[in-house]
Amino acid sequence: MKISIIIPAYNEAKLLGGTLRAVRQACTALERRGWAIETIVCDNNSADETAQVAAAAGARVVFEPVNQIGRARNSGARVATGDWLWFVDADSWPDETLFDAVASCIVFGRVLAGGCRLRMDRPTGPGRVALAIWNLASCLGRWPAGAFLFVEAWAFREIGGFDERLYVGEEIDLVRRLRAQARARGQRIVVLWHPYLLTSARKLYLYTFSEYLRFGLRMLCHARKTVRNRETCHVWYDGRR
Repeated sequence: MKISIIIPAYNEAKLLGGTLRAVRQACTALERRGWAIETIVCDNNSADETAQVAAAAGARVVFEPVNQIGRARNSGARVATGDWLWFVDADSWPDETLFDAVASCIVFGRVLAGGCRLRMDRPTGPGRVALAIWNLASCLGRWPAGAFLFVEAWAFREIGGFDERLYVGEEIDLVRRLRAQARARGQRIVVLWHPYLLTSARKLYLYTFSEYLRFGLRMLCHARKTVRNRETCHVWYDGRR
């Protein structure tokens, strides 16, 4: 068994080193099973030293010139050689317990794709409420968060990977398309209740309530147009760090 860990990174020089250290430590759970591992960082046209940080940590670095997270994930997946693709965001810190739980799902053989619940490193009050709502919806609806998503490589490639027309919500779209494959093979898509993935709460501090409100209103009124427009999804793309 070989696992490809793919990390899309846009201007992530500050946090990427910590993420790669966490990934390396978490991979001991896979090494104990005798599994092979590769770590791929896709530098998504960063203006900082993201690529140098990744290379110094021993990751394979690929470059995607179009600043879009779906494209970055797809570019990493194209060079991946693993049986499974594990997508981890550059501001998230998986641990050994999480990787061991995912490995157990894979060994079980009935799972095609999945994710886990999230917790933030320093959430605000509103952030805790929003995250609790998301975690509940994620588990009940079996909608993995993009911060950590694992999928069998053949299935990902068969459906064409992430939809590169989408600037947000690409993980929801991907899982929606994977469901038909899972049903046909008698497999499942899962969201692990435990353990959590620790992820950064920085966006709660970098962006104002009014910015999130404007985005939410656009989604309510023009969801299809909003998710396909980079400018309306600036919270993910303006490079604020």
